[in-house]
Amino acid sequence: MFILSGNWVTDNLNNALQTWNEKLGEIWSLITQSPEAFKGGEIWTVILKINGAVQAIGLALLVLFFLSGVIKTCGSFSEVKKPEHAVKLFVRFAIAKGAVTYGLDVMLAIFKIVQGLMSTIMTTAGFTTMTQTVLPNEIITAIESCNFFDSIPLWAVTLIGGLFITVLSFIMILTVYGRFFKLYMYVALAPIPLSTFAGEPTQNVGKSFAKSFTAVCLEGAIIVLACIIFSLFATSPPAVDPSASAVTQVWSYVCELIFNMLVLVGTVKMSDRIIREMMGL
Repeated sequence: MFILSGNWVTDNLNNALQTWNEKLGEIWSLITQSPEAFKGGEIWTVILKINGAVQAIGLALLVLFFLSGVIKTCGSFSEVKKPEHAVKLFVRFAIAKGAVTYGLDVMLAIFKIVQGLMSTIMTTAGFTTMTQTVLPNEIITAIESCNFFDSIPLWAVTLIGGLFITVLSFIMILTVYGRFFKLYMYVALAPIPLSTFAGEPTQNVGKSFAKSFTAVCLEGAIIVLACIIFSLFATSPPAVDPSASAVTQVWSYVCELIFNMLVLVGTVKMSDRIIREMMGL
């Protein structure tokens, strides 16, 4: 919690840093939540209802994909009568039926495994909460020692710096919320792509869906790692030259701080690309 000092320059920077710390703490709490607990579970209840309704459509599509696969893979009806073909088709249909019916349970199991991975990363790194980014005392002293005319350039620097920090805060939190939205969309429409397992020509759609959902879940691990690395950066604030002017000190500090924040925001936004490249998805 920041205490207002009465100095507009320091208060502006402190307010921007407070917004950043709040959003970073919100990310830390969001990333460890399950879809059932997110926003009190009301969204999850609606998604489950949609999943149940779409499941009926998925079962109907399953039959169509199965028949389409039989027609394309079997040259004649006599081939279907062969025991090996009949067993193969039966097993495929049974697996596809199980994927549509119990796909939600499998998806939740994958999500819980990833949550366990993130918990292990946090425990191993020794991070239970995010490190707060605070304004160094050297900067505060330099700012407060300036007279009115010397502080005019500082107003412009802190105004631009505070705006950048605030914008980066919201870009970062929007990315994490976007991950939750993607999880809900995958769960809601899961029966439709999973029904494609019934046909051999269409099974790649189901495989792509399973890989994409796993990638969305693993994005959380990349975000956690990025936040931990940034926290280690935050423990060592940007160096300040006490012999420089106040404007130079503030400008140097704000630029280096924004650079570190840009690295974190960029990593969070690219978490989906990073995990896909890492896992070959």
